[in-house]
Amino acid sequence: MKWFIALCGVVLIAGIALSFRTAEHAYELDMLEVNSIVRHIENTWQETNTITLPESPLTSTFVEEGASLHTHIQNRDTLVPLIIDGQYIGSVVFHGQVSETIASTHVRFARTFYIQVALLTIVIIIFALYQRQTIITPFKKLERFATRVAAGDLDYPLEMDRKNRFGAFTESFDIMREQLAIARENERQANISKKELVASLSHDIKTPAASIKVMAELHQAKHGESNEMQVIISKIDQIDQLITNMFTATLEELTQLVVTPEEISTIEMEEDIRAADYKQKIRPFTLPECVLTIDRLRFKQIMDNIIGNAYKYADTEIEVTGVIEGDSLVLAIRDFGPGVNDEELSLLCEKFYRASNSGGKTGAGLGLYLTTYFLSKMDASLTLSNKNGLCAVMRFKI
Repeated sequence: MKWFIALCGVVLIAGIALSFRTAEHAYELDMLEVNSIVRHIENTWQETNTITLPESPLTSTFVEEGASLHTHIQNRDTLVPLIIDGQYIGSVVFHGQVSETIASTHVRFARTFYIQVALLTIVIIIFALYQRQTIITPFKKLERFATRVAAGDLDYPLEMDRKNRFGAFTESFDIMREQLAIARENERQANISKKELVASLSHDIKTPAASIKVMAELHQAKHGESNEMQVIISKIDQIDQLITNMFTATLEELTQLVVTPEEISTIEMEEDIRAADYKQKIRPFTLPECVLTIDRLRFKQIMDNIIGNAYKYADTEIEVTGVIEGDSLVLAIRDFGPGVNDEELSLLCEKFYRASNSGGKTGAGLGLYLTTYFLSKMDASLTLSNKNGLCAVMRFKI
């Protein structure tokens, strides 16, 4: 800005100085030519006692003594008195020199003014373009960037021009955007982890809670009903309902449960299946030896869901079989209960769906939904069918 003001000042001062100098020249006369004409008149007067005007580029007239000079003064002609031997004999009048010079000066002054205005215009245009390129355009980019970031778009990059004086400034803003994006992603991951933890704990607590209820009911069957056992059973039902509500609310917000497959053997699978059979209703079984890539924690949850459903809806013995078909292990778990209606089989794995035989039994309709989800993340599948009871067939890649 200071350089622009200094440049405009220099142009103005130069124009004013040139105008004054041109105006000074307006009243200048060629004095050499004037002196030459005067000397010629003096010489001819002394020789011939007459006035003779020589040829000259200056237009001149001799006015004798006593003649009126008023008209010449009005015309702003130049008057040069002629004195010979101390005697005034008249005046030499130079016509129109000042007027012609003034007209020429006006033309030059106008040219100077127009050139000055043109230079100022060019300087202003150059300065405006410079300001637009170095200040206005970068701030427009910052404005668009701030608008997008304020709207939550943290993927919108801010272009940087290191040649620009705002280059480091814009780079700082872009670094801030990147840090905000990282912080938002960290927050999102933390929220997902918390929800996954709540969902996992809520669902896993239901199994031991159900075991406590079963043991309390068995104790009553052996030793008769008591107020203490009734309170325990009542509180277990209350805990189950609270856990179900918490789990349902969490799952509705949860977009993904983490599944981390690892290599395990079928021996470990057998251990997890037997661990889920807390009522000891599974018939003796053996799985063929092979190695699978599955998430063992999620597999335990799957077994809790399927075996828990068999307890709840069939309460019969449970048959577990496993065979290798091609590159897959086919694991089948079957109860010997009434099963479900065939038209409901395809709906059992839907979120919050409960079959018509679930009346009077606790549950949220999420066990088979989660089972299907976990299996899909382990590149496995689940098929339900009625075969002298409800049969769940799972196919795992070896």
